[in-house]
Amino acid sequence: MREKLIEILGADNFITDQQERIYFSQDVYSAAPHVIEGIIRPGDTVELAAAVRVATEAGYSLFPRGGGVSYTSGYLPSVAKSLTIDTGRMNRILEINREDMYVTVECGCRWIELYEALKDTGLRTPFWGTLSGISATVGGSLSQNSIFFGSGHYGTAADSVIGMDIVTASGEIITTGSGAVKGGSAFFRHYGPDLTGLFAGDAGALAIKATITLRLMAQTPYKTFGSFNFQNHDHMFAAMAEIARQGLASECFGFDPYLQAQRMKRESLAKDVKALTGVIKASGSLLGGLKEGAKMALAGRRYMDEVQYSIHVIAEHKYEGVAGQYMDDIGKIVAEKGGAEIENTIPKIISANPFTPLNNMIGPEGERWSPVHALVPHSKATALNDAIEAVYADHKENIEQFNIGTGYLYTTVGTSAVVLEPVFFWPDALMPFHHRHVEQSVLKGMKGFDENLAARAAVKAIREELIDLFVSFGAVHFQIGKTYKYKQGLQDSSYHLVEQIKHDLDPDGRINPGSLGLGKIEEAKDNDG
Repeated sequence: MREKLIEILGADNFITDQQERIYFSQDVYSAAPHVIEGIIRPGDTVELAAAVRVATEAGYSLFPRGGGVSYTSGYLPSVAKSLTIDTGRMNRILEINREDMYVTVECGCRWIELYEALKDTGLRTPFWGTLSGISATVGGSLSQNSIFFGSGHYGTAADSVIGMDIVTASGEIITTGSGAVKGGSAFFRHYGPDLTGLFAGDAGALAIKATITLRLMAQTPYKTFGSFNFQNHDHMFAAMAEIARQGLASECFGFDPYLQAQRMKRESLAKDVKALTGVIKASGSLLGGLKEGAKMALAGRRYMDEVQYSIHVIAEHKYEGVAGQYMDDIGKIVAEKGGAEIENTIPKIISANPFTPLNNMIGPEGERWSPVHALVPHSKATALNDAIEAVYADHKENIEQFNIGTGYLYTTVGTSAVVLEPVFFWPDALMPFHHRHVEQSVLKGMKGFDENLAARAAVKAIREELIDLFVSFGAVHFQIGKTYKYKQGLQDSSYHLVEQIKHDLDPDGRINPGSLGLGKIEEAKDNDG
């Protein structure tokens, strides 16, 4: 097999170095129970299909990997005889079709690369990236499904996709959407059953993505920004829900007091200056930008000292007046729900500097970090938040003993849903994954921590209890991977259909076994990083 893969890929693109194998067997949160035997790095769809065929015929399981910023073991090997497919070489933008309004990219194209390619065209994709878009790939986001930029108006990454080329376990290449029509092109998603939807959010379990086609739309050049303080999460959720229902914000996100304090601690004055430069450039006029920069510099960070639950909102439109009216309406909603306006520095910085280094995957002093999340309708948000707090109360002794910090990120998606993302910080040794992705200048300034297995086990126990809680609330998830209880939470008949599709596409269970609860997983001692 080795010789065949080298013939297909080239000697430099079939990697068996031990340190690389260890790195590719980790994600943000954990290390796999098995270390992969090698890394396949295909350069295009033809190489991908040929390599998949050779590897599966040799009895190997394959674990496709995008940017790697997962915390749910989504691409980690669950069996011993395994290879990782690193899609990093498949990063080209194949076509920007301005007439028919679509863009086709290879699966390993990062969101920041697509953003830069479209920036001066007057066009964008409706959903245009995750907060981790400096690393996260389009293919990985379609496998995991993902949210953030544009999600308030346009939903998830899966809602912007038109079609894909995917590679099955046998090495067959299948096209979905109108691109599959003989003599057609990839301009439309639906023609008969929605085959594209089968592979969106599949956690990489059904097939391997090769190319992705996304819708294009005109850019919305005018943006307005708002930040608001609420004394409790009940009023915050009420305001976020009404803003979402009225479709006023392209992004609407919030923090609890703990997480916003962590964010204020972690950044330096030098980072603030760099962020201000981005705001000035994004302003559209030098004078306006300098005024904004001066205002933000004067506000500093002191304005957050008395803030409890904060939400941050970006409204955008083709017309400046409409964007302004959206923010006026948001201000009225906030006032009705008991909130108060504060400096809008945070949404301005995030909008002007959307894809920043992944330093937030550790705490401000070098603590380990891990989130979980749940997507629920607005009507369940407060009850779920209260139930999460009850779990924390049950674990209070361990949380205090092991100095575990807990906070929340909140985000709306479309008109009907809100994401609650509990996050954990705890003193523990970092993994090779962190050392490769966090900026060295940041790591040098941190004291770091020794390995802390007891704290790690306590965090694991709380995470698992929350995941069970999410099932009881009927929550759904992105980045399902091998962590969330997709099988246990789904109706039997629905899951049976997923199993049938898996069997037809991958009868031997070679593609990412364990994701979505599909395929055999060898018994092994858990090894949470």
